[in-house]
Amino acid sequence: MFKRLRRRPRPLDRLSERRVEVLERRVSQLEELLEALQDAVHRESVRRNDEAARLQRRTAPGEMARALAEDARRRGLE
Repeated sequence: MFKRLRRRPRPLDRLSERRVEVLERRVSQLEELLEALQDAVHRESVRRNDEAARLQRRTAPGEMARALAEDARRRGLE
């Protein structure tokens, strides 16, 4: 088995070379698509984290009290 693995590979014929080139190009395209997907997922993750942090700040007890007091003043309830 190891003798077979150590042998030099046969040179590729033109058809095989062409197939390898096509496959290499396709793998390159897939890598680019994967990187773009990873970037998009990262951007969405950052956006959602920022939104969650913003909502958490808005619903903090002190912020809620301030917003309710301001709303009451605007409505003339205070």
